[in-house]
Amino acid sequence: MDSADNLDRFFRVAFEGQTYLNILYLLLAFPLGLAYFIFLVTGLSLGLGLTIIWIGLLILALMVAAWWGLAAVERQLAIWLLHVDIPPMSHPARPGQDVWARLKSHLTSPVTWKSLLYLFAKFPLGILSFVVVVTCISVSGALLTAPLIYPYGALQIGLWQIDTSSEAWTAAGLGVLVTLISLHLMNGLAFVSGRFARLMLGIAASTPVSPQTEQSVAVSA
Repeated sequence: MDSADNLDRFFRVAFEGQTYLNILYLLLAFPLGLAYFIFLVTGLSLGLGLTIIWIGLLILALMVAAWWGLAAVERQLAIWLLHVDIPPMSHPARPGQDVWARLKSHLTSPVTWKSLLYLFAKFPLGILSFVVVVTCISVSGALLTAPLIYPYGALQIGLWQIDTSSEAWTAAGLGVLVTLISLHLMNGLAFVSGRFARLMLGIAASTPVSPQTEQSVAVSA
């Protein structure tokens, strides 16, 4: 019974909507990570460089607000696309708390600084995600479409040159397996990304990932 269930999970990945939401999240990671990195490096460098005059402090204050807003967007993307349960980024303000008290609370909150680290980390993680997704899709697509492509010339996939009908259909059969494995791999990467977002963008890290996401990334032995 367990083997049948595991086999069903292995093939079902191609028909689950969550799989393709995970891929979309991974594809968005690179352009967003690049944009965050450029914005943060430029803004923080400018602010720190101008701290000798008051405008530098103003720029830094604006950057704190900006990275908090960007982190909030990232939190929502993880919730919407990965269906990860992430706690709020901050506790509700206490009644009667003045502006300075709120500012102090914000600057001493671990999430304020973890969110900054998260945005910087999004760049290398985005590169990794992009490479994994593009590689998986390219290899799977090349194998699956081999019977359609090979009549127009020899098809080279890595070290394998496909120039006969039997080789092309063998490649297509292999492509089905590679595609399923690739989908599980990308789901696994999305699962790790969701865990990382939950760790860095919430005031607590005890809320579990939803069962739907857990099942979509599970690859049983």
